Amino acid sequence: MTQAETIERLRSVGWRGDALPEGNLRLARVVAQHRAGYELHDGASLFGAQPAGHFLKRGLDPAERPSVGDFVELEPGSPPHIVKVLPRRTVLSRAAAGERYERQIIATNIDYVLVLTGLDGDFNPARIERYLSLTEDSGAQPVVLLSKLDIREDAEALVANLRARLPAGTPIHAVNGKDPASAAELARYLQPGDSAVLVGSSGAGKSTLTNTLLGRERMATGEVRSHDSRGRHTTTHRALLQLPSGGCLIDTPGMRELKLTGEENLDLFADIDALAERCRFADCGHGSEPGCAVQAALDNGDLSAERWRNYLKLRDEREEQAATLEARLRRQRGGRPPTKPHGHRGRDKE
Repeated sequence: MTQAETIERLRSVGWRGDALPEGNLRLARVVAQHRAGYELHDGASLFGAQPAGHFLKRGLDPAERPSVGDFVELEPGSPPHIVKVLPRRTVLSRAAAGERYERQIIATNIDYVLVLTGLDGDFNPARIERYLSLTEDSGAQPVVLLSKLDIREDAEALVANLRARLPAGTPIHAVNGKDPASAAELARYLQPGDSAVLVGSSGAGKSTLTNTLLGRERMATGEVRSHDSRGRHTTTHRALLQLPSGGCLIDTPGMRELKLTGEENLDLFADIDALAERCRFADCGHGSEPGCAVQAALDNGDLSAERWRNYLKLRDEREEQAATLEARLRRQRGGRPPTKPHGHRGRDKE
């Protein structure tokens, strides 16, 4: 098979390059990870593989191991072994649960992060802001999807309120995940060569939407609880799926905890930063200080109290995670001070 034929085959699983790496090793994309190994697709067939020994070393950063969305090089065998992860062009990750700092990769080599929230009891603008904060540093474009359009008569007003709260230009789509015509609005993000990851809470309708995009019932779906619209984890692991539109979609289990990594910029709240710049004092704590532009905006309704509280919560969590990450890096350097301290978003006035 010629290089051009191999590239064309790999494009069906999201390959974006115009050339292949040097060497004669087989290339494929990680479509799923299980305890027993990995599932890969090379554009022609789906097959199992095992990681090479160097990926199993104790103490290896989990982010250096193959993840769903990665393109990898393989050595032949039965089964073949993954020997190298090719450079990632985008990475969506979060901090793993627990006190020990560890980054958990959600998906790699993606163009879009589809943030799905139900228009039922699952609707939570603060959680949407948290998802968008995690997406900021990924290199992928966030797209907000509001599912279960068929059950809300006031969906238009909810979308308008959310649009006013989020940065201008953030794509927002209200869809009925059961209706192919409604889901067709997402085709622009799932064209040949495109890769998207679908994230959201259990019960938000990820599997329902995925089945509609696939045109068949592949992903299990379940009922949601009546009191909070949450569902069971019908999706148990991340899986990359090839869609009839030519794009690739990574479906993920519902995420109960979305922990910041400590490296977010929180550009989502640039308007609050702009307000803080107008405060009379450079060290304004935005409490009872005279001339506080933030408090003035809260008083006149230009800034909602809910959004201000969510900003403070995410900012404090980001700073705590940044300090934990910095301490970890310092230990790895043998106690030497960091070469580049983590910057704070606030700027002192001159």
